[in-house]
Amino acid sequence: MDIAASFRQSPRDQGTAYREAMMTLTPTLYKIVTETLWQQARQTGTFHGAGIDLKDGFIHFSTADQVKQTAALHFAGQSGLLLIAVDGSGLSDKLVFEPSRGGDLFPHLYADLPLAAVLWEALLPLDETGAHVFPELQP
Repeated sequence: MDIAASFRQSPRDQGTAYREAMMTLTPTLYKIVTETLWQQARQTGTFHGAGIDLKDGFIHFSTADQVKQTAALHFAGQSGLLLIAVDGSGLSDKLVFEPSRGGDLFPHLYADLPLAAVLWEALLPLDETGAHVFPELQP
């Protein structure tokens, strides 16, 4: 399958085979979120998204290869964050990989995130230079 050609299709036309190929490559997805916002999700059992997600109409995720750059670009120096690991394989056709930064394919969820899909959550502390300290990540 030509994955590069597939991502040029509209998100709704990508199809099951494309999604399954992407999930084979990156089954674990990552979301950086504030502790406060995540506490609200824990209370309801569903994460509706952060402000940028609500504005864009989908929940932004990153792969293991992308999440550190996402933190550096969008959360630099910010404390009070959690890193959420999500099993993307159960998110159905609402999970779409779309080109973004530099043409990289980023996972976007066009639905709320059920907390049942969460594998783990971890604090994302800052080191002495102000950079985030990440746990070991699974692709």
